[in-house]
Amino acid sequence: MRRVVAVGAFVGLAIILRRAAALIAGAATMAVVLVAGWPPAMALEIEGVKVADKITLGKNGPQLVLNGAGVRHRMAFIKVYVGALYLTGKKADAEEVLKDPSAKRVLMHVLIDELTAKELTASLNNALAANHIPAELALIESRIQELNRMMASIGVIKKGGVVLIDYLPGIGTRVSVNGEEKITIKGEDFFQALLRIWIGKKPVDGRLRDAMLGGSGGFRLFWLTVNGERKKA
Repeated sequence: MRRVVAVGAFVGLAIILRRAAALIAGAATMAVVLVAGWPPAMALEIEGVKVADKITLGKNGPQLVLNGAGVRHRMAFIKVYVGALYLTGKKADAEEVLKDPSAKRVLMHVLIDELTAKELTASLNNALAANHIPAELALIESRIQELNRMMASIGVIKKGGVVLIDYLPGIGTRVSVNGEEKITIKGEDFFQALLRIWIGKKPVDGRLRDAMLGGSGGFRLFWLTVNGERKKA
């Protein structure tokens, strides 16, 4: 009888040890995943828009991770679009992002009923002027005009429309609207200039800048100075 009890106790102990080992192995695997910085893919939802946690630029392009996302506001309260910034690795400092030569993406998902090309280009051009001195703008002026002409040809982007601005090292800035590639503009300096629209010292929206850099995107008002005239972002 004692032998049977002893054998039963041994079997029970073996089962407990196996279960404990399985739990430890599972915890170790999860720890490796978290340390590696690649948690299970998740989608962030902002204003009903799902923003992917990871994306791939093109079919065989590099994989990028979501650095941060938020809402572009007009006149502080009108929600214009959800903006997101994707990088090869998360960064919280704007200068580090600007100096990074790797692939990047800026995503804009339109929230208002209609966003006209005129409104969008005016907003982008104002932010470009606010974040660069005239000599800097002169170096990219022809390329800015290329972008403006392309946007003008679109006319209007309806609610739910998506604009992607991708930087591909060695190729340039590729702009796609609603899944259709529209233009590719050469030069890393051009994409850096565009990126300052959202994360420069005088961004188009202070809350969106903070959100793109991984912050909360809480209320913050920026003023843009364009040709000596002070304007709300």
